[in-house]
Amino acid sequence: MSDRIFLEGIKFHGFHGLTRMEREVGVRLAVDVSLELDLERSGRRDSVGDTIDYRKVHRAVVDVGRGKSHKLLESFAITLLDLLLEQFPADRITVRIRKETPVLDGIVDSVGVELSRSRKQEGPKT
Repeated sequence: MSDRIFLEGIKFHGFHGLTRMEREVGVRLAVDVSLELDLERSGRRDSVGDTIDYRKVHRAVVDVGRGKSHKLLESFAITLLDLLLEQFPADRITVRIRKETPVLDGIVDSVGVELSRSRKQEGPKT
């Protein structure tokens, strides 16, 4: 599938990380989401009812990002993917999460993870 809806650079303050400082003071996070689905109908009919409303995707990302604290970005990403697959009819979803203020010695622009899941491979949740 080559059709995609994407949101890039959803930024917010969250409390994810291994260090006490990250979990208490927080960090700046940036999230990109790509949702693969057939956009033929919405493109021809010009109706938001035939597509995924990216405002709702944005809200879901921010809600999860500001919700339960995760030690690992991988855990945050899986939680977000599970929710997005549950709420939106995409065939495949990719999330890219970057910590823009990593606690590292030296200068690093960001650290992060990128995970993709297809509706067909949701797999067991643990």
